[in-house]
Amino acid sequence: MDVPAADLFLFEDFRLNRSGLARRDQNGAFVPVPVGSRALEILRVIVERPGDLVGRDEIMDVVWPGTVVENSNLPVQIAALRRVLDDGRADGSCIQTVPGRGYRFVGAVTHVGPSAPPITGPPSGDGAGGPVVPQGEPQAPPALSQSGGTRMGLPRRLRRFSRGLLATFAGGLCLLGVAFMTSYWHLPWSTGVFSPPRLSIVVLPFANLSADPDQQYFSDGITDDLTTDLSRIAHMFVISRNTAFTYRAKPVDTKRIGRELGVRYVLEGSVRRSGEEVRVNVQLIDAEADAHLWAERFDSNLGDLFRVQNEITGRIANELGVELVAREAARPTDHPDALDYIFRGRAASQKPPTPDSYAEAIGFFERALLLDPQSAEAQSRLAGKLATRVLNGMSTSPAADIARAETLAAQALATAPRSLFAHYVKAQVLRAQQRCDEAIPEYETVISSNPNDAAILVAIAQCKLFTGAIDEVIPLVKQAMRLSPREPHIFWWYFECGRVFLLRSHTDEAILWLEKARSANPAHPWTYIFLASAYGLKGETDRAAAELAEARRLDAEHLFSSIARLKALPGPWREVPKIRDLYDATYFSGLRKAGMPED
Repeated sequence: MDVPAADLFLFEDFRLNRSGLARRDQNGAFVPVPVGSRALEILRVIVERPGDLVGRDEIMDVVWPGTVVENSNLPVQIAALRRVLDDGRADGSCIQTVPGRGYRFVGAVTHVGPSAPPITGPPSGDGAGGPVVPQGEPQAPPALSQSGGTRMGLPRRLRRFSRGLLATFAGGLCLLGVAFMTSYWHLPWSTGVFSPPRLSIVVLPFANLSADPDQQYFSDGITDDLTTDLSRIAHMFVISRNTAFTYRAKPVDTKRIGRELGVRYVLEGSVRRSGEEVRVNVQLIDAEADAHLWAERFDSNLGDLFRVQNEITGRIANELGVELVAREAARPTDHPDALDYIFRGRAASQKPPTPDSYAEAIGFFERALLLDPQSAEAQSRLAGKLATRVLNGMSTSPAADIARAETLAAQALATAPRSLFAHYVKAQVLRAQQRCDEAIPEYETVISSNPNDAAILVAIAQCKLFTGAIDEVIPLVKQAMRLSPREPHIFWWYFECGRVFLLRSHTDEAILWLEKARSANPAHPWTYIFLASAYGLKGETDRAAAELAEARRLDAEHLFSSIARLKALPGPWREVPKIRDLYDATYFSGLRKAGMPED
């Protein structure tokens, strides 16, 4: 049964009202169409202004009021709408993209207002070209049944003013309306008829298993921080804290929760404190299948309570982000779209860095961009992978990769200037261009909004090294390792520690970290060449020579033939006299002792 609508919009074979989106079938009946709640809100914003250009920022302010989200969320929702609305449409999409500005709904729309008298008879035409009105829907007076020209209803200035008032009072209404929110999720458009967003999750209140019930605030803090951290993951849809807390102290029925909230995943956990020790257990559940997908335990010593809380939630978010993206990439689909290929590319990016894994990820991002050439997400992901391939020394055409990455990064930022990931990619490109001074502010723009992003902490550390601030490097890398101890690319982080210890003449510590890097990724030649230098400095010349021989065996480009050949390679270490002197005194000195010739 339809929920009476305050506003009804009819366009082509579709009907949009507060009960959701429906499409007329061959018998004339309207059948619900599965569309996510965010996509429905976007559709309402653009459909109520047919023919008008609606700006990206205006849409985001209405759909995500008072919330910082990735700009890539908007084109993803638009793509979801197009898959539904353009199915069977022969003359292009009814949603027009105006690059860098916004979107325009170009279909003919009939707006039926709330004051119209209802029609109780069966659907029928009016005999004069008027709209076909479905049973039980109000019929518009003639003055409101216009699809072009001036939009009926409130003047635009008043509509914008009313939206501002709604945004201003949204926080207060949330606090007063928990009961309403609970019933809201039971409306027909979120009861399982509609497919939940792909990366959609609710973080249930963590249980306090400590002997002291007053420790509940610590459990609640973990829940709050984790909700915030997960919301920063690209494409992640996270149920608000207020709604999640309505399930506190209730039996957990994950299937029911998934249906009621319209999410694919449920995260639950517990916190136990005993003296100075804290243990957090978490488990990820597939809400549809009621199946456990992932579980982990996190132990820590209490000291600075808020530091511990921040570190635990950061670790959970980092590991969970990798897990969820991998699962979404593995979901079978007959007709993959741009987002499917983006997920697959992100999953491929989690593999150990090799020329083949880079080529695989880049191939997926290329396909995503081919399907959606205006996608800032696809542009950013592809640019980032090209730049990182150069940074990791695995590009066969570094100049071409950097040039293309720079162009794509600029396009992504022009389309999505608020995208944190686009700023991260710009920083990666600047670092690949050896412009570390310029890259650091871009990285810091991202880390200021997401202080638990381990990869960015390491990137900042590498920039600090090549701007002369060598003492800041290892603390940043170790912080990243605490936040993401199972990072797929952690061998680079071990390598970074080993390199810095070598440059600072802490040879034993350098060997320790470089050996860890080699164990994590035995196929990377640069680990062996630095180990050769370290063992040479230590006086173990036979071991140094063996490491040098292995580095040369793995080196397809013959970079390790001589000291002069290595010094001729482009690299930011050459630009700062302090770092250049350290390379001469340690790295190159050790390679001479390992047997590498000067020329």
